[in-house]
Amino acid sequence: MHPRDQIAIIMGRIYKRGLTTTSGGNISLRDENGDIWISPAGVDKGSLQPSDIVCVKKDGTVVGNHRASSEFPFHKAIYEIRPDITAIIHAHPPALVSFSIVREIPRTNVISQAKHVCGPIGYAAYELPGSAALGAKIAEEFLKGFKAVIMENHGTVVGGSDMLDAFQRFETLEFSARALLYGKLVGEPSYLTDEEIDAFEEQIPHLLPEMEEVSHPSDERAKRQEICKIVHRACNHGLMISSYGTVSVRWQGNDFLITPTGTPRWDLQIDDIVQIKDGKREPGKMPSRTTYLHQEIYARHPEINSIILTQSPYLMAFAVTGAQFNVRTIPESWIFLQDVRSLPFGIQFKGRMEIPEILSTDNPAVMIRNDSVLVTGDKLLQTFDRLEVAEFSAKSLVMCAPFGKMVPISDEQVEELRSVFLKG
Repeated sequence: MHPRDQIAIIMGRIYKRGLTTTSGGNISLRDENGDIWISPAGVDKGSLQPSDIVCVKKDGTVVGNHRASSEFPFHKAIYEIRPDITAIIHAHPPALVSFSIVREIPRTNVISQAKHVCGPIGYAAYELPGSAALGAKIAEEFLKGFKAVIMENHGTVVGGSDMLDAFQRFETLEFSARALLYGKLVGEPSYLTDEEIDAFEEQIPHLLPEMEEVSHPSDERAKRQEICKIVHRACNHGLMISSYGTVSVRWQGNDFLITPTGTPRWDLQIDDIVQIKDGKREPGKMPSRTTYLHQEIYARHPEINSIILTQSPYLMAFAVTGAQFNVRTIPESWIFLQDVRSLPFGIQFKGRMEIPEILSTDNPAVMIRNDSVLVTGDKLLQTFDRLEVAEFSAKSLVMCAPFGKMVPISDEQVEELRSVFLKG
């Protein structure tokens, strides 16, 4: 994809997710010729087009319909000292700005994958925006080996080996910051040790054997489309991020389709989906690391036909603190979810069978500390609806926290709901 298209697409994602403003932020990409493509100054980020992107040649010549971003100096400075970086994102996402104005760095050990996605975080003291001094301060941090830097009273800047790598780092870092900020409203965040994170990375199960032959009948292709639509919808609604999220759907018997590992969720395509049939995987594909868990759930629960395992910001406020996620907020929340159990980190690892044993029609969802929420259902849309209800309920609990103690619906009211809505 041309650098112009890459920059326009990623800026569109950032703007739609509320992670920058009409005038804020800039993105650049260095091509194989050493030319730098960068978002322009003074152009609406909400309607940025590929034709708006500016190219600054190695000799300093500017090609395009606009002026290059005023922050071009620090982009150039980073590229000059870090040949491994070919893409840079700078923006003012609210949670990371919050950390920058209290002059703190978010601890990425708060969720399982963030430490490896983001790496260590640098910190650049304040300098005038657009100035050579700011460029020097930021370049100094990148020279130390950082790929993500908090800019004092300003925002953040991240680099990557390509545009998707940079965006994944940017999105994951902001997500970690949000989980910490929302978590502070309902409790005290806890952190994973380096050993626990290493265990998470190392517990990749032994790969399932490959099928010798694979077929894709029409009903299977339809389920692939359904998975892609739900994943993209989850990303657009902030219920999934590039670096985390698994969706699976039962196909026939205990065979199922599941999202792959290592593919950014925003960019998931139908051909990326992995078929699991008779305990074997589709040739040449790497299914989610939680495939074994999905496999066990389907085997034990014929009533479950779809699973979503993801991270969403308000639910993770409870996952990172251990605060009670009480779904007895409004009738719909309890009817859809009933009581959601909080489980310790590591329970999702291979060989642990507690999650399949806990799940049932009466317990369609569980929360895993510092990791994720897992939601099940019959149809995939039903499962997604449950996820949305869970996130909205968590958001309501986080938002009410500053005003007083949450007052749940009573046991008597719950029993009334059970007798009316959950008969049989």
